[in-house]
Amino acid sequence: MIRKAEAKDHAQLLALYKAVARIPDGIARTPDEVTDDYISGFMRKAAADGIEFVYEEEGTIGGEIHASRVGVAALSHLLTDLTIAVAPACQGKGVGRALFGALLAEVSERMPHITRVELFARESNVKARALYASLGFVEEGRLRGRVRNARGEIEDDALMGWIRPGP
Repeated sequence: MIRKAEAKDHAQLLALYKAVARIPDGIARTPDEVTDDYISGFMRKAAADGIEFVYEEEGTIGGEIHASRVGVAALSHLLTDLTIAVAPACQGKGVGRALFGALLAEVSERMPHITRVELFARESNVKARALYASLGFVEEGRLRGRVRNARGEIEDDALMGWIRPGP
């Protein structure tokens, strides 16, 4: 089941993000960088001015997605800082697609002021970039040499954007 995140989810989200951070070249944080403050920070931003959903099965959170606005008037139409984490046991089962579906449906149906959602995906994460493209995200450019992968190599980050479909 996909539902909006709640404050009570904090501990499970901390465990989820630590598990996903252990996967080489998954999220751009190491397990040590996944802290209570990191989880509290994105939960607070999403609750105040963004979106956050979790995938929950039998009381266990197996995935989470969030994005928020940056607080600049010229960018008030934009959701950014998008991050998705899917538990290793839930990967390859459509959880990520379902979480993205919930996020984009929320934007489309309840957030008419949001016309753009953006994310970054490392160059080597071909599978994730293909998923994002299948959801309507378009690669708009590369940030050269932006991220260090698990092998210690520097690689590009792809900027991908989704624009609300016209009337």
